[in-house]
Amino acid sequence: MKKLIVIFAVFCFYMHKAACQVYNLDTCKLKAIENNFKIKNAELETEMAKQTKNEAFTKYFPQIEAAGFTFRANHHMLQKDLDFSALAPVFPILANPVPVKFMEKGRTASIMAMQPVFTGGQIINSNRLAKTGEEVNALKQELSADEVNEITEKYFWQIVLLKEKVRTVSVLKEQLEQLYKDVDMAVKAGIANRNELLQVELKQRELESEELKLNNGISITKMLLGQHIGEISNTFDIDIDSFSNQDIPSKFYVEANTAVTQRTEYRLLDKNVAANKLSAKIESGKRLPTIGVGAGYVYHNFTEQTNTFGVLYATVRIPVSDWWGGSYAVKRAKLKTQQAENERKNTAELMIVEMQQIYNELVESYEQTVLSKKSILSATENLRLNNNYYKAGIATVTDVLDARSLLQKSKDRYAEAGYNYQIKLAKYKQVTRQK
Repeated sequence: MKKLIVIFAVFCFYMHKAACQVYNLDTCKLKAIENNFKIKNAELETEMAKQTKNEAFTKYFPQIEAAGFTFRANHHMLQKDLDFSALAPVFPILANPVPVKFMEKGRTASIMAMQPVFTGGQIINSNRLAKTGEEVNALKQELSADEVNEITEKYFWQIVLLKEKVRTVSVLKEQLEQLYKDVDMAVKAGIANRNELLQVELKQRELESEELKLNNGISITKMLLGQHIGEISNTFDIDIDSFSNQDIPSKFYVEANTAVTQRTEYRLLDKNVAANKLSAKIESGKRLPTIGVGAGYVYHNFTEQTNTFGVLYATVRIPVSDWWGGSYAVKRAKLKTQQAENERKNTAELMIVEMQQIYNELVESYEQTVLSKKSILSATENLRLNNNYYKAGIATVTDVLDARSLLQKSKDRYAEAGYNYQIKLAKYKQVTRQK
C-alpha cells in the first residue's frame, strides 16, 4: 500500500511539472514583445507612418478630377431681339425683330488630369520627410521594446530574489527544528530553562510568517509577469531560482563615446535633425514657382447640341507676395534645425554621462555581491562556532539565534545584491546596445 502511495505521489508530481510551463528569461522577453499592448500600439504607429509615406508617393503622379453639372432655368439665360429692319426692303420678313433664345437647360461633364512638373522640390522633400517619419516610428518601436524588456527583467529577477529568500528561510527552519530538539532535550534534562525553548519557538513562528509573505510575493509577481507576457494562467514558472556567479563588469564595458551613436535615443535625435532640414527645404520650395501641365476632355449641350472637345494646358504659379513673408518662415525653419542640432549635441553628452554612471553602478553592485559572499562565509563560521559553544555550555540560545539571524541577513543581502547586479547589467547592455 505504501508503495502505491509513493508511486501515485511521484506520478502527480510529474504530471504537475508537465502541466506547468517553465520559461527562461529570453522566452519571457519574446512573449512580452509578442503580446504586450504597448508594443502592439507601437507597431500600429509604424504602420500608420508607412501609410503616410505611401500617400506622399502618390503626389508624383497626375492628379485627376472629374466634374459634372446640370441645370434648368425658369427662362432662357441668353435672350435678345435682333433688329434687321434695315434689310426689310429686300427681305420683308425681317421687318419685325427676330427673338433669339439660348440656354434654358443643359448639362456638362469634364475630366481633367494635372501633372506637376516643378514644385520647388516640395514633392520630393515631402516624400523624404514621410520616409523619415516612418523611420522615426520604427525607432520609437525599438524604445518601446526596450521598456518592455526592462520591465520583463525586473519581474523575472524579482521572482528569483524572492525564491532565493524562501530557500534561505527553508534552510533556517530545518536548522531551527534541530535546535528545538536539542533545547527540548536540555529542558527535559533540567540543564536549560523553558524560556530558551520559547525563544526558539518564537523564532520559528517569525520564519513561518516571513515565508508566507515571501510566497505571497512570488505569487503576485508571477501574476504581474504573466499579465506582462500574455500568460493568462498562473501555472507557469521560471527556470532560475537562485543567483549564480556574476561575471566581472569589465567583460561588458564599451567606450561610451563610441556606443552613444548606436543608442536608439541618439538615432532619434539624428532623425529629428534630418526632419527639420527637410521641413526647411519644403518651406523654401513654397516660395518657388510651380509648373504643371494638364489635359482634359469636356462635354456639354448648352446650345441644344452635343459638343465635346479635348484641351491641353499648362500652368505657372509664382507666389510673388509670399516672398517677403515667406523669407521669415524659411529663416524660422532653419533656426529650428539649429535648435535640433544643439539638442542632439547636448543630449549626446548627457547620454555619455548616463552610460558611465550606469557602468559605475554595475561595478558597485558587483562589488556588493563579492562582499556579501564574504559575509556569508563569516556568518556561517560564526553560526558553527556558536552551535559548538552552545553544546559545550558556554553560549546561550540567544547567541545561537542571533548567529542564525546574521546568516539570514547575509544571505538576503547577497540575494538583493545579485538582483541589483542583474538589473544594472540589463540596463547597461540596453544603453550600449549589447545583446
